[in-house]
Amino acid sequence: MKRILSIDGGGIRGLIPALILAEIEQKTGKAISASFDLMAGTSTGAIIALGISKDDGNGKPQYSARDLAEIYQSRGKEIFSRSLWKGVSSVGGLTDELYSHKGLDRVLDEYFGDAPIGSGLTKTLITSYDIHRREPVFFKSWREEYRSVLMKHAARATSAAPTYFEPALIPIGGVDRALIDGGVFMNSPSVSAYAEAKKIFGDSEEFFILSIGTGQLIRPISFSEAKDWGKAGWLAPLLSCMFDGVSDAANYQMNMFLGDRYVRLQTDLTSASDDMDNATNGNIENLKAEAKKMIRTHKTEIDSACRFITAS
Repeated sequence: MKRILSIDGGGIRGLIPALILAEIEQKTGKAISASFDLMAGTSTGAIIALGISKDDGNGKPQYSARDLAEIYQSRGKEIFSRSLWKGVSSVGGLTDELYSHKGLDRVLDEYFGDAPIGSGLTKTLITSYDIHRREPVFFKSWREEYRSVLMKHAARATSAAPTYFEPALIPIGGVDRALIDGGVFMNSPSVSAYAEAKKIFGDSEEFFILSIGTGQLIRPISFSEAKDWGKAGWLAPLLSCMFDGVSDAANYQMNMFLGDRYVRLQTDLTSASDDMDNATNGNIENLKAEAKKMIRTHKTEIDSACRFITAS
């Protein structure tokens, strides 16, 4: 049986899947990179997938899942940092991106250096979207055309959420590609990961997929609020609705495809903010509480995933 890991996008809410994976590492006694045959991620989920697959130079993972949780806990404010002038000049993201990409670039460079995605310990699939060619881009670590793409570049591309960060110019095959967050078409990459796995390993292989969300959006949008919104009013809500909707659709499809061999770990955000950029100390603590709640309420599913992971 081949095992696949899929991690949703969600900005600072990536702390939730990072802590869930840390729990799984503790329960199984295995590194996540050694527990799966293919890992897929979008945006913040891609940063986690790339991080846990990074080779320390000796054939072992450089980072544990708990190490990667530190990105959100200690570096979140640096990633989502903007000057007073940036806030004023962007008019809340209407005329320019909300944040400079410099903080994100610093963190990605520190964690990934010049490691190419082809050097990872596990096959990784990273989603992005080319705004010039108007087509999805799947960074596939096992494919020759992507093997030399740097992890930090793939992570920057898949994290370039519209209105939050400017598009990323990433060299692929000697050509600079203008790329944005893969969440615009696939916030949960589980379906694409399944399709790729069937191509890699064959249709006759059995598959198990663990899909981890970054928190279910439950903040309602009332008709009275939305009925008079124009472009400005719909900008942020539309992005969150789109990201949330495609994740729900992928979950429905994977349940139909695999049944019990598909485990989805997701939680309603009852205490933490569903904003992708809320890196305040209070919200970080609330996200940690949401992760603990997910571990508690989804104990059966987590135990089932661990059995699939450790099965011979």
